[in-house]
Amino acid sequence: QVQLEESGGGLVQTGGSLGLSCKASGRTLAIYTVAWFRQAPGKEREFVESVTSSGTIINYGGVVKGRFTISRDNGKNTVSLQMNSLNPEDTAVYYCAARLDNLKIYNYWGQGTQVTVSL
Repeated sequence: QVQLEESGGGLVQTGGSLGLSCKASGRTLAIYTVAWFRQAPGKEREFVESVTSSGTIINYGGVVKGRFTISRDNGKNTVSLQMNSLNPEDTAVYYCAARLDNLKIYNYWGQGTQVTVSL
């Protein structure tokens, strides 16, 4: 079992930056693909960005648009998400999730951390 805990959320003004962290316990995170998702009030959860165990980054472009950067530090059992040029549309609860590389379903989830971007 892998337990995930997000941290780093908070309130920031438009144009500001925040760094989120996903810390794993129970098992090494190094063998997993780890992703960040987010869910805004009244909207469905959406994929933000992911990084595989080998370091390949997937973001599909739409949500991130070059503003967010995912990274992993296997020594610290942590995956981070650096978010720059934030705008109110980025306001959401951000979740990290993990799955083995060869699976499609993320079966480990954190509790989420709130990010609020004010005007």
